[in-house]
Amino acid sequence: MNRDSEETVTNEGTLRGKIEAILFVTGEAVSTKELARALRISEGQLGKLLNELSDEYDYQQRGFLLKRFGDKVQLATRPLYAEDVVRLLQPVQQQSLTQAAMETLAVVAYKQPVTRAEVEQIRGVKCDYSLQSLMNKGMIQETGRKDTIGRPILFGTTDKFLSHFGIRSLEDLPPMPEPENSDETAEGNQSEEIIP
Repeated sequence: MNRDSEETVTNEGTLRGKIEAILFVTGEAVSTKELARALRISEGQLGKLLNELSDEYDYQQRGFLLKRFGDKVQLATRPLYAEDVVRLLQPVQQQSLTQAAMETLAVVAYKQPVTRAEVEQIRGVKCDYSLQSLMNKGMIQETGRKDTIGRPILFGTTDKFLSHFGIRSLEDLPPMPEPENSDETAEGNQSEEIIP
């Protein structure tokens, strides 16, 4: 296992840690070009780091491995442990949603119809992967276009979303939690117009 990479540990973590975090959160294949751009490194540097991570996972027989195909990379379950995973999940359960997908789905469910930019503004992170994943799983769908500059796509939930969470309609969603400091927030916003 090669530890002689150019990577150094800083207060901001390591490049390997950042790669793991991105791949874990997306839960899906990410192009090496996009990953290198997000990390602000060259594709050559990224390739070296991916090789080191892959070697480390193999050496330690970790529960996951780096799956690389074409110009994409993804974290996947190591086949050695597949039987144990299947045994735990029997009967086979529906594929669970990642934390990022769940957060994105919650924003769409409570704010629909909503644009990608509006979801990203609320979450504070890019949501392209999560939105695409949710669409692929049939949990959300395009519901039209917003009547504004650029006419962005509007997203809303589907019947599959209702079925997945065992609710009959959007009215059955639990109420949104109140902000922890709702009194302070209300006082701070007295001079601002409140828009629902």
